[in-house]
Amino acid sequence: MQIEMTIKGLMVDPITNSPIVILRDKDGQKVLPIWVGIFEANAIALQIENVSTPRPMTHDLLRNIIEDLKASVEKVVVCDLQENTFYALIYLTWNGATVAIDARPSDAIALALRTRAPIFVEEAILDNAKTLDSVPEKADTDRLHKWLESLDPDDFEYKM
Repeated sequence: MQIEMTIKGLMVDPITNSPIVILRDKDGQKVLPIWVGIFEANAIALQIENVSTPRPMTHDLLRNIIEDLKASVEKVVVCDLQENTFYALIYLTWNGATVAIDARPSDAIALALRTRAPIFVEEAILDNAKTLDSVPEKADTDRLHKWLESLDPDDFEYKM
C-alpha cells in the first residue's frame, strides 16, 4: 500500500550537516527523513520558496521536456530501501501509457514539486525505515525519530 506524503520541511541534519527532506503523511502520524545531496536540496528549496531562476535548472528542464512531449508526471513513489539507500519511481503518462522511471528520491521529489504531482511512500518503507540499524553516522534512530516528529515549522531553516 502507498501512503501519500507531503514535505514537512527541508533542513540540515545537526549530526552530519547533510540536508534532509522530511516527508510526513497527511495525518501527521508517520514521518520519513531522507538525506539528500546539496544540489538536490537546493533544487527542492528553490521550489518550496518559489524562487525563480533566470535560466531553467535541471529539474525545470526535465519538467519542460515532459510538458513539451505532452506527457505528465502522475506521481512519484519512494518504493524501496536497500542498505540505507532509498529508491524512487517517477510515474509518467505519455500517449495513454504509464511508464515507471527509476530515480533518486531527491530528484523525484524536486520534479514532483515542479509538476504538482503527489508524493507517495510504500508503507513497507515507512515500517522498515523505523528499524534501520544505522542512519548516517550511526545516529540514535529512536532519538532522531522523536526529534523529527517534534519539529516545529520554525525549526526548518535551510540555507541555500
